[in-house]
Amino acid sequence: MAARPPRAAASRHDTGTCSSTHVLTTAVTSAADDVRSSGSFATGRKIYVVQMPAITDEGVAQLRRRIGVSQPHPMSPHYLAPNEDAFRHVAEAYGDDNPLWCDPEYATKTRWGGVIAPPQLVGGDTLIGENEITTLDPDTKELLRGDPIRGAHAFYAGSFREWWTPLRPGTRVARRNALVGVHDKKSEFADRAVHEWTAEVFAVSDGPVLSAQYRLMIRTDREKATDRKKYDDTPIEPYTDEQLAEIDAVYAGERERRRGDVPRYWEDVDEGDGLGPLVKGPLRVTDMVCWHVGMGMGLYGVRALRLGYDQRQKVPRFFRPDDLNIPDVQQRVHWDAEWARAAGNPAVYDYGRMRETWLIHLCTDWMGDDAWLWKLDCEFRKFNYVGDAHWMRGRVARKYLADGDRPAVDCEIWGENQRGETTTPGHATILLPSRERGDVRLPDVGGGATTCQQTLDALVERFASQ
Repeated sequence: MAARPPRAAASRHDTGTCSSTHVLTTAVTSAADDVRSSGSFATGRKIYVVQMPAITDEGVAQLRRRIGVSQPHPMSPHYLAPNEDAFRHVAEAYGDDNPLWCDPEYATKTRWGGVIAPPQLVGGDTLIGENEITTLDPDTKELLRGDPIRGAHAFYAGSFREWWTPLRPGTRVARRNALVGVHDKKSEFADRAVHEWTAEVFAVSDGPVLSAQYRLMIRTDREKATDRKKYDDTPIEPYTDEQLAEIDAVYAGERERRRGDVPRYWEDVDEGDGLGPLVKGPLRVTDMVCWHVGMGMGLYGVRALRLGYDQRQKVPRFFRPDDLNIPDVQQRVHWDAEWARAAGNPAVYDYGRMRETWLIHLCTDWMGDDAWLWKLDCEFRKFNYVGDAHWMRGRVARKYLADGDRPAVDCEIWGENQRGETTTPGHATILLPSRERGDVRLPDVGGGATTCQQTLDALVERFASQ
């Protein structure tokens, strides 16, 4: 079964290959706690981790007491009421001009009767969602204060998404955030690892539940220095004109391969059918800039000028001086080659979330306007450097009736770079129209939930049973 969050990626991230090494702890803690939780420091060619008993039985027990406790997300949404322009800007940020979310005139003729938001927008980190919980009572504040396993290193290992209802233009969206699972694990990378599952649930204000996103953070006690030469031998070679022409040929055929207004009926799909390819790259810093234009600055809340000063007062350890002694954010590793090399990487690298949006793009191009992307998960196993080209591919692994009689397929999906390395494996579940059973029926929210809180309660129960 695709997209089962507690099992999908848990045992595969012990090597610590994550998309963004400056991610420090769970997304639902305060930004200040994010920075203070880091126990690492750099010197010479190695990264050392402060030796302290970060993961203890007492700390894990305290962490588990927070399961299901809603709290405000520290970042405000990038879009309060996203309209047709926001839908298009987000799609263009990951290289998609699908008219279902970009062309209102086209979209009015589809089964949706108008543009709907691309799935990437509906719940992606801090893109949408106003906090339902804005204040905490003193006891809850005390329960959530600090990090019970402070000093444990953290890897953003995987993202898992579910979608239940389309987002329409101009909709105000509410969200709730909570820790939903804490699992003690053995690890080859460290003697002990804790898998923290956090969830954000999104709903139309006073309306139906839209979606949920779950993040897997793997927390480890690292006992040995990590040699920064680990990635030095990664080859990033110039492209020949012939290689670029091959990539351009795939780009040129992308719109033609998009299914669009031609229904992909369930009866016409067989197990083993392929998805894609969809090419992304060679990656440029320009692509990172365009990404931020549509997606904002994500979980870190990076801001300009005086607003950047405000952030520095709140989280000073997220900043370090540049060559002119000007404080700048650690996130600069994504667009500054020198900072990336200082972090132990041979070049600037992307965000794992970028490749997640590319995998979603792969699915929506393949399935067509009449289908529904229900679930998607992906792991962030390796870096994607500037200069890397990625091919997003997939195959139909299972064809079946979901929830009794909904025609569905489970797909294995992945991103593979020009070196033949799979950097971002994942799974997707897609509901397809059927000649025999008719149009797609949108999936039900787990546990029959109709609110954000009910959905979180159902998720806590789901994660506890895994």
